[in-house]
Amino acid sequence: MLRTFSFLLALAALPARAADITFLVDTGTEMPMARFQGWQLVGGIQYDLGLALAKAMGRDAKFEILPRQRMLNALEKGTADVICNYMPQWLSGPFGWSQPFLPTVEVLLTSIEAERPRKLSDVTGQPIGTVLGYKYPELEKALGDGFIRDNGPTTDASLRKLAVGRMRHVVTSEYIYHYRLKQGDMPMAVHEPLVIKRHVTQCAVSPNGRVKVAEVNAGIAQMQRSGAVAEIVARYR
Repeated sequence: MLRTFSFLLALAALPARAADITFLVDTGTEMPMARFQGWQLVGGIQYDLGLALAKAMGRDAKFEILPRQRMLNALEKGTADVICNYMPQWLSGPFGWSQPFLPTVEVLLTSIEAERPRKLSDVTGQPIGTVLGYKYPELEKALGDGFIRDNGPTTDASLRKLAVGRMRHVVTSEYIYHYRLKQGDMPMAVHEPLVIKRHVTQCAVSPNGRVKVAEVNAGIAQMQRSGAVAEIVARYR
């Protein structure tokens, strides 16, 4: 009896286990944002940011990998807590939003075989490689009915079509462009990218999850003070 009581006292003296925070990641996300092995997220900017943000919040990071069409339902119900690298205009729903913290540049890549566009209106009426289910509000606003989407499952699929001459233009992020250049994996000749929009993205927070916007913001502020965000991004440029 004494031994059992001593064991229970020892357990009570242990520090409380940190609560989990579950980050959502779209299965269509590509490097350098996410690296998958099967249905596990194992690397990339979103993985590193999730670990760093969870640590800054005193929590343990978990990652849930879902197709885009199922993400919003999971976030709304609270089966996952947070999804990062988004903007309110990209993600409709009753979510809270963190402060902006991750700089992101959306660019248009154009094959060297086509005339280099100097402004967005130069590609009016021309098919542009896009990802199915993604929103492109800047292109919609600039081109109107002249925004002709050529949807693919991923940016990589569109880039491969560009490489073999089946497409002239692809919209992507500067992260993907720089990462592929760094890896020597840009299988096509393209003009200097045309900047579509510079964003500073945020995290959407579930209204029914285990964390509040204020807690996420406090973690982000700590990461910014320590330089963690810039350090993570620099690994992939």
